[in-house]
Amino acid sequence: MEGRKTLPIGTDDFRKLRENNAYYVDKTLMIKDFLEMQDEVALVARPRRFGKTLNMTMLREFFDIAKDSKALFEGLAIMDTEYASQINSRPVIYFTFKNVKGVSVEELTAQLKLSMQEEYSYYERIFKGKLDKNSYGTEKFYETYELLMDRKSSYIYLSSALLDLTRVVYEFYGIRPVLLIDEYDQPIMSSYEYNYHEQLGAFFSNFYGSAMKGNPSLGQALITGVQRVAKESIFSQFNNPQVYTVIDKEYAPYFGLNEDETSRLLEEYGLELNEEVRRMYDGYRIGGIEMYNPWSIINYAKKGRLENYWVKTSANFLVKVALKEADRSFWKAFEQLIGGQEKLVYITLDTSFAERASSYSLWGLLVNAGYMTVTKWVDAETCIVKIPNGEVMSEFQTLIAEISGIERLDLQQMFACLLKRDMETFLELYRSIVISCTSYMDAKENAYHMLFLGMCITLRGTYKVTSNLEAGYGRSDITLQALSPKDINVIVEFKQGENIEQLKEDALRQILDNRYYVGLSGEVLCVGIAHDKKRCEMAYKVIGI
Repeated sequence: MEGRKTLPIGTDDFRKLRENNAYYVDKTLMIKDFLEMQDEVALVARPRRFGKTLNMTMLREFFDIAKDSKALFEGLAIMDTEYASQINSRPVIYFTFKNVKGVSVEELTAQLKLSMQEEYSYYERIFKGKLDKNSYGTEKFYETYELLMDRKSSYIYLSSALLDLTRVVYEFYGIRPVLLIDEYDQPIMSSYEYNYHEQLGAFFSNFYGSAMKGNPSLGQALITGVQRVAKESIFSQFNNPQVYTVIDKEYAPYFGLNEDETSRLLEEYGLELNEEVRRMYDGYRIGGIEMYNPWSIINYAKKGRLENYWVKTSANFLVKVALKEADRSFWKAFEQLIGGQEKLVYITLDTSFAERASSYSLWGLLVNAGYMTVTKWVDAETCIVKIPNGEVMSEFQTLIAEISGIERLDLQQMFACLLKRDMETFLELYRSIVISCTSYMDAKENAYHMLFLGMCITLRGTYKVTSNLEAGYGRSDITLQALSPKDINVIVEFKQGENIEQLKEDALRQILDNRYYVGLSGEVLCVGIAHDKKRCEMAYKVIGI
């Protein structure tokens, strides 16, 4: 339609978005909350692609004393509050570390320097010829600036870089600056991914801690990331930071799109917030508010197709590692979740899985990263979780395939054969998958059941996938209930042992004798699968209900 605003896909800079007259969901009342809460140091932990960078650049543009931002905020909610007069009233120091990563210490150091050069250069232009040359702050600023511009300088000389900049900015303006750090945990997670965290752990602690603990030059600091790190490391350096995770009400309305915001956005682009869209993208609960992932909604509005947009942005290394290391109790609970059910779990959001691996921190990682959502808190360490939507279900299917060494296209082809009742080709493809991931299978109890269940996520939307469903005279291993009467239902039972010819018949007979098909309508494909390590056989029968 003529006059329709551009959708800001790939634009997470507030000034650029507003100057380009792109579609913007007004989140400026976050500025009011930031001022009223008066946290000296605060961390907002949110999943990727939930608008962290856009909000941080919005705060930068509002406060930056060196800019004139009134036109950018014209017509926005913050200008109707008593805080409108504080626009462009404070110095701001802003860094984004979302691209600070590398396979080695040297590569990460280079990226860290690049990310900091821009802000140092910004202030070097402001300061030119105006600083007291005899000031300690001036001396440290230029010393650090030269280190950042020197490609050969070591990271060890940069540990006070944040502190040095806050100090000289305060000296220059006589006003304590606001420090904004976007995606503070990205370089830390990169150091874990490529196994050099032991070398950089103390550096990160000093780098962040020196600027935010007992720094008389600092006004307020706000940092964002996917998760918080353990109190024993970086956060031990901070002055009692306030941490706002996905369960807290503070800042909850500002990251993600609520129901009304999503509905209005889609309507603007000729689309409807219907049940199909909700199944795909809804399900997040942030501070008790129902939220949608803005990246997915904006891309859907642009393309008009229900696709897995969020998973295509994935930087899921830590989640993948955590799933590989997960214990039996986790996988037992995960069976229910992957089947679309809710599960009571013990959880901690206070520490990173990377620093303290446990089932509690694993659940916390999945919640903070957006892979799980909390539907109810029972007490401080116990809650009920679920997988939020179809898009995240697909992400888990991809993760399980990657962990197992399976090609996703092989899965799609295998299930296509199963649902078309091309059982010979299905068994051939299934055998090749089993062979490719035997080491994974051997490491997990009931692994064939779990793996097949993980594969079935790809069928969500056309099938209701359940595990250990009570039906007839017992519980079936896996039931695929067709959501359309034209599709066939499927029940799968697994057996494991040396005599696979006998066991496949036993598995099929168990389905039929126990009447696991009770409650289904139409045709049912009953499949018994027997395994003995790399060997597997199958028996099947189609019945009508």
